[in-house]
Amino acid sequence: MAQFGQIQWYPGHMTKTKRRIRESMSLIDAVVELIDARIAVSSRNPDLDEMTVGKPRVILLNKADLADDAATAQWIERFRNDAGERKTRALAVDCRTGRGLNGVMPAVKDVLSDKIEAWRAKGMIGRSVHLMVVGIPNSGKSSFINRMAKGGKAKVADKPGVTRGNQWFSAADGTLMLDTPGVLWPKFDDQTVARYLAYTGAIRDEILDSEELACGLLTLLAEDYAPMLTARYKVEPPFPEEAWELLKLIGRKRGMLISGGETDTERAAVMLIDEFRGGKIGRITLERVPR
Repeated sequence: MAQFGQIQWYPGHMTKTKRRIRESMSLIDAVVELIDARIAVSSRNPDLDEMTVGKPRVILLNKADLADDAATAQWIERFRNDAGERKTRALAVDCRTGRGLNGVMPAVKDVLSDKIEAWRAKGMIGRSVHLMVVGIPNSGKSSFINRMAKGGKAKVADKPGVTRGNQWFSAADGTLMLDTPGVLWPKFDDQTVARYLAYTGAIRDEILDSEELACGLLTLLAEDYAPMLTARYKVEPPFPEEAWELLKLIGRKRGMLISGGETDTERAAVMLIDEFRGGKIGRITLERVPR
């Protein structure tokens, strides 16, 4: 089993973001939370429950095109069962292509049905719904808003930490959406969570050791997705016991050699991580619903 160093990353702007989220709660009717379908637990900030308490919520399992469909369906069922008294809906979406987003506004109206009926009773016909869009860095919030908004566009990048301030956008049906910067939490007590976030790109690669990261990812893939590794990299089981040796083998298969015939493991690591994140290895879910 690969050994890992401690991962901690908490940019200073996140403290200000948490304060802004709390200050904005009186302005919004419901919360749209984007999470990564591949890591449906680790990509949820535990602080958000406390910050958005009392507000109905729609959970979007984004990047579902990269995740195992069966696992995503199980997570949707779990979120529905675990909602308790809080009105919650969960949907599988892909914010980059727009797949599944046509179900978002019906889900919002469903969780807000009591409030919308109360508005009608008071003669507030046509009152705009106010949503807060939340999620950890690189969860797809900006892509979601760009798909839904009729006016201004949110900044999009395939890296964490792009959105730095709260911004309002209007959807085609008049719904107002408050975009917020991605919020991580101050300390990763569970380093498994930290590694899942690192594998999927929610933590800046610049602070990570790519070879260590690739070895951790390979440990998981060799256990749960061995046929995909064989199909993609032409490595046959039984795999080497050490993930480092498997990384070297994959690098050699791809012709990533340096002087003396050694494998360029850094290049192989970057390639493996990029291909995982891009779905080239296959549709992979790292976190499964506990049985």
